Amino acid sequence: MPHEEIQLVVEAIEADYNQAVVALHGVSFTVRRGEIRALLGSNGAGKSTTLKAVANLLPAERGRVTAGAIRFEGHNVRATSTGDLVRLGLVQVLEGRHVFRSLTVEDNLVTGAIGRGSGRADIARDLDRVYGWFPRLAEKRRAPAGLTSGGEQQMLAIGRALMARPRLIVLDEPSMGLAPLVVRDIFRTLKQLNTQEQLSILVAEQNSTVALTYADTATVLENGVVVLEGTAAELRNREDIKAFYLGEGAPHAV
Repeated sequence: MPHEEIQLVVEAIEADYNQAVVALHGVSFTVRRGEIRALLGSNGAGKSTTLKAVANLLPAERGRVTAGAIRFEGHNVRATSTGDLVRLGLVQVLEGRHVFRSLTVEDNLVTGAIGRGSGRADIARDLDRVYGWFPRLAEKRRAPAGLTSGGEQQMLAIGRALMARPRLIVLDEPSMGLAPLVVRDIFRTLKQLNTQEQLSILVAEQNSTVALTYADTATVLENGVVVLEGTAAELRNREDIKAFYLGEGAPHAV
């Protein structure tokens, strides 16, 4: 798969919360068009803060990027609102799914198209497309989202993001709280979207095993600092990485 065009540049960013707690120290990486890049690290390593910086969501949590640059397809992310970033094609799926629990599954999906300026015919076509990727959502289309399973809600959050016609999806901990088979199915679908539609994906994950199975490249964070970077294949084969940076126990334990 060619990775020629750099789509996202994160360059030496620093970030803090409440102008006191420093969360990121000079984090840098790129995402190329059609690439899946995983951000790995234990809880508190800075993964979520990095994703919120990329989506310009830190100000909503009393956070800020204090130094460095973030560019998405040439646009200065720090000077672009989150809504405008979505319209430009950078769409985030936050940790915890955040579906509208009282709305039906289909109404939740339709909210993903709001602000895109599409007519009913376009929205209907995109709904069919999402149902094709996630058949379980089609089965539950009339059910309140709050009555669906955790896995279905994660599919719904991703499907809602797809309704915005993204070029880059930023995903925070999609495996959290889900059964291994459900996680596998979600990541397989993400990989198919990546392969068939050249959708770029930046995903933060504590589950390094699944992330390194489906990602092309990975960046490992520890205490807000990039400590390792390379292809997923390289990192999969290094037992010391699993043991010391990803919290997977002794080097011989897989």
